[in-house]
Amino acid sequence: MIAWCWGFRWGDDVIDAKTRSMMNLAMIGALGKMQAWETHCRGTRTNGVSWEEIRAIIHVVGIYCGVPQVLECVRVARRVKEAE
Repeated sequence: MIAWCWGFRWGDDVIDAKTRSMMNLAMIGALGKMQAWETHCRGTRTNGVSWEEIRAIIHVVGIYCGVPQVLECVRVARRVKEAE
């Protein structure tokens, strides 16, 4: 599974790394997997995602998943931003 997820899927150039990172961040945030969300939040920054784009992703999560989930995303994003 790891080889498939990190090899084949990330090696697929149909969706660029930045867009794929943004999609992953939104899906993981929606699922409420906050430890993974923190890791992917850092990864999106490595793939060129701005803090403004992360803010927009958090807003989408809030619209579709509710206020409690968006508050968790904001809390973790602040921790990641402060660590930069």
